[in-house]
Amino acid sequence: MLHEIAEVTRGFLGTLDEDLRAAAVRPVSDDDLRRRWAYTPGPRPGVRYGDLDRAQRKAVHRLLARVLSPHAYAQVTAVMALEDVLDDREGGGRDRHQGDYWTVLLGEPGDEPYGWRVEGHHLSVSVVVAEGRVSATPFFLGANPARTTYRGRAVSQPLRLEEELARELLDRMGRTARGLAVVADTPPPDLRTGNSPRVGDVEPAGVAVGQLDRGSRELLVGLVRYYLDRLTGDLADEEFDALDLGRLHFAWEGSTRRGEGHYYRVQGPELLIEYDNTANDANHAHSVWRRRSGDFGEDLLAAHRAAVGHA
Repeated sequence: MLHEIAEVTRGFLGTLDEDLRAAAVRPVSDDDLRRRWAYTPGPRPGVRYGDLDRAQRKAVHRLLARVLSPHAYAQVTAVMALEDVLDDREGGGRDRHQGDYWTVLLGEPGDEPYGWRVEGHHLSVSVVVAEGRVSATPFFLGANPARTTYRGRAVSQPLRLEEELARELLDRMGRTARGLAVVADTPPPDLRTGNSPRVGDVEPAGVAVGQLDRGSRELLVGLVRYYLDRLTGDLADEEFDALDLGRLHFAWEGSTRRGEGHYYRVQGPELLIEYDNTANDANHAHSVWRRRSGDFGEDLLAAHRAAVGHA
């Protein structure tokens, strides 16, 4: 896997001329840039997808497809395409376009550590490779419109399972556990951690995994696994094996009725998953998977610096 990630990264670099290469590549030691992420519209460091030729665009997609699972890669491409749908709904006033995504490389393969980020409105995938391991959080996906329908039936809903799996858990856990899980009648307007560079001390809330029956525990673990399975099999397995599943919490805020604003989060010692669908009459969804000490490859880079310092 490490060899394949390095290969597609070199492949992308090989498509760039001198000017594009200068715009695309920044040092991995630029901690401010590495930690500065966003899921709102607007320019980013790096090279803009819409300014690239066919071969260069395909090389960007190879970066994503090498790290992402097939279903997550499909979600990413759907999220990008929604920019034109949203632009049409808004009458073109904000000049949105699916070309408005940026790729920045942090260092280059051959001199570990290195990494890259592909980012724009409702998409942020940050990858760092160091010490023979791969970090890929924060991993943000959003969708506006979250759901496009025909006569009440969904035609497009990129984050459908992010909502449905959580609802299945909420429905299955029973009245007592649900009373613990639902911690507020009104949801927050956005993810509680937003685009903060660090997760910080977000207190666990809601129902603890130990307070759930066996079937509900399996559904909670399945929800967590779904988020981790945004990555390819080996990478997702490594992340899953590192979790302390006995210390998970699940919290829901807002309405439990479909079509009304809601939010949930799943927490563990190193895990934070957040999802909200509140804006635009609850048709504008955000979701993120984060690692408390490992976002932006912080843990891997710390291990690398320690190893180099003791070499």
